[in-house]
Amino acid sequence: MNKLDEQYKGLLAEVLYNGVEKEDRTGTGTLSRFGMSIRHDMSQGFPILTTKKVAWKTMVTELKWFLKGDTNIKYLVDNNCHIWDGDAYKLYERTYNYELENAPYTKDEFIEKIKTDEVFARVWGNLGPIYGKQWREWRKYKWDKIDMDSHIEYVDQLEDLIVGLIKEPNSRRHIVNSWNVSELPLMTLPPCHYSFQCYVADGKLSLMWNQRSADLFLGVPFNISSYGLLLHLLCKETRLEPGHLIGSFGDIHLYKNHIEQAKEQISRDGFDLPELELEYYDIYTGDFEASLKNYQSHPAIKAPLSN
Repeated sequence: MNKLDEQYKGLLAEVLYNGVEKEDRTGTGTLSRFGMSIRHDMSQGFPILTTKKVAWKTMVTELKWFLKGDTNIKYLVDNNCHIWDGDAYKLYERTYNYELENAPYTKDEFIEKIKTDEVFARVWGNLGPIYGKQWREWRKYKWDKIDMDSHIEYVDQLEDLIVGLIKEPNSRRHIVNSWNVSELPLMTLPPCHYSFQCYVADGKLSLMWNQRSADLFLGVPFNISSYGLLLHLLCKETRLEPGHLIGSFGDIHLYKNHIEQAKEQISRDGFDLPELELEYYDIYTGDFEASLKNYQSHPAIKAPLSN
């Protein structure tokens, strides 16, 4: 039995029928609940929803981008991943409208410039020190007592995590954090999934991620599969077996223009979960090829993205 889709449909139903109405920064409006979770036994198959088709390649590309420590959308655009386009364009438009006049490019023209103009992409494609920067190059200040001065150092949280899992598997400090308080004002969008923690027991590695803000219909399906894939990559690197994947959600919400789509998905029965195939991998460079074996799903359900 596919318990993942049943749990997810349970989240949809809970928010849909018991959620409270709340306004939000996008102006769309939401139905919201606070403090919910999902738990998947990785031995039951790869965690990807089957009650609607999930854009696998898009999700994989974004995870590669995180692992590379990249924060510029050019890599995403070059690889046909457009989930961050709106955030980059919104920053560009806001900057232009505030400092100069109306932004000279439409969103489509803006993305084409990102793709074809290296200098333009370097200036306007950067989203600030978001996920990848914090995972791979967390900035900290070290006070030098001799020079009586401070120096900037960088922490590769991903590398530290892997070393810790291998050398001290029983530690309770296997945590990667994206919520860098001092750099939040520099980010186009503060992290939604802001940390994850790993746990080793009986030769198995489990992962729990924490999410302050969860777009239940569009975002959470990506988060589930992305952290499931990350868990598999960490298992390959540490030679552990996958255990459990747990998602912990703070404000979990349905946008009001996703309500009919949620009802449609709740009405669908899930298929058996697929298996993951990793052709090769390098978690440190974010270079890997991953595919799904026997992924059967219902058709995708389109819904607008609120930025």
